[in-house]
Amino acid sequence: MKKNKVIYRISTGIVCVVMLFSIINFTFIDHYPFPEGAFVHLGLPPFFKMELTIAKILGLMALLLPNIPARIKEFAYFGFAITLISACIAHIYTGDPFFPFIIDPVFFLAALVVSYVYYHKTEHPEDRRVLQ
Repeated sequence: MKKNKVIYRISTGIVCVVMLFSIINFTFIDHYPFPEGAFVHLGLPPFFKMELTIAKILGLMALLLPNIPARIKEFAYFGFAITLISACIAHIYTGDPFFPFIIDPVFFLAALVVSYVYYHKTEHPEDRRVLQ
């Protein structure tokens, strides 16, 4: 059981650090790696930046704070998965290079899946039959 908890915490930590970095980068810096800004480069409307930032903050809170209901955590996992898949699609659509712009979201999506699976293995052992 201890091994499962370690895998869950490491994978969740990776996902949370990436989401925190993206919040900081898109909100405060927004000129790395694209001089015009990532949202302009990807052709996204300006208001979407604020919506995505708020959603990521709420998702981070759902994953990191204790005693959050399981259903809320499920929404956070789903929202982060949609965000990472959408990032991959947006970078493919704009013709960005495979590494790092397309492979990074895929790698972090894999970390999110590991976190999700081990969340259920450690926090909700009664759900094991669903994941097997």
